[in-house]
Amino acid sequence: MRQIKVVVPEEDLDGVLAVLDDESIDYVVTQSATAEETVLLEFPLPTQAVEYILEELRAAGLDDSQYTIITATETAKTAHFNELEDRFVAGPEEDDSVAPEEIRGKALGMHRNNLTYYGLTLLSTIVATAGLLLDSPAVVVGAMVIAPQVGSALISGVGIVLDDRRMLLVGFRSQVLGFALAIGGAAAFGFLLKRGGFVSSLLSVGNVSQVASRVSPGLLTLAVAICAGAAGALALATALPVSLVGVMIAAALVPAAAAVGIGIAWGSPNIALGAGLLLLVNAVAVNLSAFAVLWYLGYRPPDWAEADGLAVLWQKWETVVTIVVLAGLLVTASTLLAGPIAFERAATESVEGVIERPEYDDVELVRVRADIGVGLGLTPSEGESVMVTVNRPVDTAYPQLPERIAAAIATETGRDVAVVVEFNDRGRAPPAADRSMTVRPNSPAI
Repeated sequence: MRQIKVVVPEEDLDGVLAVLDDESIDYVVTQSATAEETVLLEFPLPTQAVEYILEELRAAGLDDSQYTIITATETAKTAHFNELEDRFVAGPEEDDSVAPEEIRGKALGMHRNNLTYYGLTLLSTIVATAGLLLDSPAVVVGAMVIAPQVGSALISGVGIVLDDRRMLLVGFRSQVLGFALAIGGAAAFGFLLKRGGFVSSLLSVGNVSQVASRVSPGLLTLAVAICAGAAGALALATALPVSLVGVMIAAALVPAAAAVGIGIAWGSPNIALGAGLLLLVNAVAVNLSAFAVLWYLGYRPPDWAEADGLAVLWQKWETVVTIVVLAGLLVTASTLLAGPIAFERAATESVEGVIERPEYDDVELVRVRADIGVGLGLTPSEGESVMVTVNRPVDTAYPQLPERIAAAIATETGRDVAVVVEFNDRGRAPPAADRSMTVRPNSPAI
């Protein structure tokens, strides 16, 4: 529910009040004390009705750029407010969208001062770095909770769709400087852990699950970023809360920035570049998907309808250039991702082909993870590998399985990479009535 306060010149008052009367909106008119021949008009509206009513008032001659306040209110009791709720909240004109003025205000309301924003960014990155090195998903999630990236990401998305230069600069500057601080902070924290002996400098960080999952970007990680930006924009443009979406946006950005710092601290270009590409792809995807959702919901620059054809592109060149640059970055990064994605798919098919052989009927494939370069010419010695996790009976060994998988992958992809097979022993105790003291000897090696 919203309370609207707007200053109206007396010469335009009749037309404005006629609109309110036609829409059955109850209002109060007060003589303005700040300007002669103006009045202060106040009226309550359901949130979903704000944009529609303001458009009608503008059509009636109201210039709402001079003085308009839209505030949230808990309840309203007027003669016709129930009718408005029946119409806009649960009726034929039901709609969750909010006015452009409100969406701008909500986005800017999430902007924090420099100390708060960069302080929380640094703290969340340190926590994320610790979580990655500890291989603890719970700690990584904790870092996402305190990360402030949702504000800067949505501010830039709103700035693009509304052609607001100030919001564009604030959003993109906060993101770029925030990512730089996050990477630098993670690298410094990693160096400190190594020098202090808290983490061994010989630790193979590429084999840590939480780190490795941020090194090889794929379609699933891109889907997370797209959905995060879209969900944030949808929440911002409706009456839904945005706070929970912030965790999802942080999940796409903060761990990737921490992984870049870890790669720098451990001197691993494969990790640093792979995680850096993931960070770039996710950041661009969040901004573009937020813009796309807002555009789909009908949000446009204020004077978009006043120009047609090429005139629109010329007048809104900042918006057009921003979209083109972001789309170009996403296409370029996606091109670099094409190789790893295709390799991971081929490697998975190769592994499945080996596991489906009759001699491996008792083996259950759990996961295949490919950690390779991102199209930058890195060699297998710099960390390219395929990690395969399988379940097997406790009394059976499969010493030839890694070599056979490596040969199948090399045949299918033409790339000779290291293959690591992780065996999870699986045992089963029969019911008490069927148990015997007989122990089956180990099966021959396969």
